[in-house]
Amino acid sequence: MTESRHIHWIGAGLASGPGLVALATELGGVTVWDMTDTRAKMLQAQVKGDNKLGFGTLDLGNDASVAAFKAKLNAGDVVVSMLPAALHVTVAEIALEENTHLVTSSYVDPAMAALDAQAKAKGLSFVNEVGLDPGIDHLFAHVLIGTAREAGVLGKGHEIDFVSHCGGVPAEKTEFTYKFSWTPFGVLKALTNPARCIEGGEEKVTEKVWHAVSDLEVAGETFEVYPNRNSIPYIEEYGLHGEENLKTFVRGTLRLSGWKKAWADIFTKVENADIDELKALSEQLSRDHSYTENEKDRVVLYVALCARDKDGQDIWSASLALDEVGSGWQTAMARTVSLTVAQAIKAVLGGTFTPGVHAALTDAAEAKNWLRGLKSAGLNIRAENIKL
Repeated sequence: MTESRHIHWIGAGLASGPGLVALATELGGVTVWDMTDTRAKMLQAQVKGDNKLGFGTLDLGNDASVAAFKAKLNAGDVVVSMLPAALHVTVAEIALEENTHLVTSSYVDPAMAALDAQAKAKGLSFVNEVGLDPGIDHLFAHVLIGTAREAGVLGKGHEIDFVSHCGGVPAEKTEFTYKFSWTPFGVLKALTNPARCIEGGEEKVTEKVWHAVSDLEVAGETFEVYPNRNSIPYIEEYGLHGEENLKTFVRGTLRLSGWKKAWADIFTKVENADIDELKALSEQLSRDHSYTENEKDRVVLYVALCARDKDGQDIWSASLALDEVGSGWQTAMARTVSLTVAQAIKAVLGGTFTPGVHAALTDAAEAKNWLRGLKSAGLNIRAENIKL
C-alpha cells in the first residue's frame, strides 16, 4: 500500500512518538521531519522488525530547507503536520503545491476550510480533527448516535441528553489536581473563552467556564467537568439537529475532583489579566506544575447518550469511555493523539476520504473500524450497551 506513497510526518515532539513508531513498524515508508534529530533518533530506535524510520531536517522558516523538503514529496504521498495549529495552513499550501494528502490532529479553522475547493480540484484529502479531542471524541459520538439510530430511539420526540467530556490529568492526584505537558498559556487562554451548549433544552452561554463546573461520575470515580468552546455546531455534525426534544448537548473538559477549589486563585488572576500577565502566570505555572521526566499522565474521555420518554423515564442509554495512563515517550496524551493520527493516515492511504477538507470521520461503521484498531494498539476503551 505504501510502496509508491510515502508518509512524511512533520514534528517529532511530545505527541508524536507512539503513532509514528507504530506506522513505521507496520508499514514502513515513513520519514519524520524536524528541526533537530534528537527525538527522531530515540524514536528510530523504537521501531521493530525490518522497517526503518527515516529522518529529514525541516525548518519552515528557511527557504532552502523547505525546497529540499518539497523535493522529497511525490504526488499521492501523505504529509502529516504535528506542528502548532498556526502552521498547518503553511504545510497545507505545500501539500497543494506538491499534490500530496494532508493529515492534522487540530480543529479546522477558517483558513484551512478555505482550501476545500483547491483540495477537491486536485483530488486531495485534507483530514483534520483526528487526535484525541478533537478525534476519538468524534469517533465515540458517531458510533453512539449511529447505534441509537439503529435502536430506533432517535427521531421519535424523546428527550435526548448527549455529553462528551475529555481531559488530560496527572495519574497521581496532586494538591493542584493538574500538571502541564506543554506551556500553560493555552489552558489559561481557553479559560477566558465563553462556552455555548444546550442545557434544559435551551442554548446556554457561559462567559466564565469555571462558573459552570459540575460533577460527572465515570466507572465509580467522580470528576469535575465544564463546557468547552461552542458545542452548537456539533449538533448538526453529529446528526442530532432533527431532535425536537434535545435537552442536553455539551462537549466539555474533564478535570479531577477538587479542581475548582484548587484553582480558585488562578481563576481570579485570569479574569483580570492582560496578555502579558497571562504569559507571566503561564511561566510560573510551568515552573511549579510541569510533569517531571517519566512521571505518569492520564487521559479520560467519556461520551454518553440517553433517551427518555415523556415521563422522564430512561428508555435507552449507552456510553463509550477511554481511560489511559502512560509515561516517557509513550504518555497517555501521546498515545491517544498519535495512534489516532496513524489510523487516519491508513484511512487516507486506503481511499476512505473523498477529496476536500475534512473535519474528522463521520461514518459510524468506519469509526468502529478505527476504534477496533485503537483497541488493538492497546488503548483501554470501554463500551456500555454498544458492540464495537
